[in-house]
Parts: sequence; C-alpha cells; structure tokens
Amino acid sequence: MTRAIGIPWPVALTLLAALALAIVPVPDALRPARPEWLTLVLIYWTMAFPTRIGVLTAFVAGLLLDTLLGQLLGQNAIALAVIIYIVLQIHPRLRVYPVWQQMMVVAILIALFKLLALWPQGITGFPPGDIMYWSPAITSALLWPLIFFLLRDMRRRWLLHLT
Repeated sequence: MTRAIGIPWPVALTLLAALALAIVPVPDALRPARPEWLTLVLIYWTMAFPTRIGVLTAFVAGLLLDTLLGQLLGQNAIALAVIIYIVLQIHPRLRVYPVWQQMMVVAILIALFKLLALWPQGITGFPPGDIMYWSPAITSALLWPLIFFLLRDMRRRWLLHLT
C-alpha cells in the first residue's frame, strides 16, 4: 500500500489560518507585537512531520505571506526556509524538550527570523525603527504552549496515522 505524498488537509488548513491571522487588523498599539503565526505553525508541523513539511513548504508559505503583506517578494520566504531548515536539523532534540524549553528555542528562532527579514528591509531602505521590531519573538514564545497543545491535539485526533 502506498502513502499519499503531500500536505495533509488539517496541516494546510492551519497554515491558511496562520496566514489569515497575519493579516487580521489589530489596534495600532498592538501591531508591533503581533506574533509570527505562520512561523509558529510551520515550526510545529515541521517537528511533527519532518518528512512531509520542510523547506519547500516554508518557502511557498513565505511567498504567500510576502504577497499578503505587500512586502518584498522572497523576504519572508527565504527567512522561513532558513528557520525551517534549522528546525529540521534540531527536531529530534527539540521534540523531547519540555514546552518551557521549547519556548526559549522558539524565541531564538523567531528572533533569527526577524533578523533575516531585516536584512532585505535595510537594503531597500526600510529599517525597523525601534526596539519593538523584536517584540514578536517574545509574544510568539509566550504563545508557543497554546499553539503546541492545540496543534498536538489536532494531530492526535486526525493525523495520528501519519507520524
């Protein structure tokens, strides 16, 4: 019996939800601290399905994010691809960490994502502005337990046969 290659529908649905959360309007005061929803969801699914979710998925999702946000095409795509490559390298260890340690790793990964996205912004003449540019690393890390437990529950209900 052969297994279907591709992204399972619940994974694709959560990626679309993360893209939607990236463009949902928020108050101006909260905008700089918006969590990196797509990065969080990609990190989880890469840890859960390292043979199905990888660099190509991250790159395509990043291109969609670039298009939705009206940013330089490839800016988020390359940054996400690099982050997911790192997750693929460390996922066997990351999976066995307790959630509070995963939060610290996620904060570092999100900060690296923001740094990688900052480089093309600086080249095109759009520097970050202030220290609040880095706040998504903190908000994303704080939301990691919620993302982790929600997606783990979804995986256990609908996708257990794929692991």
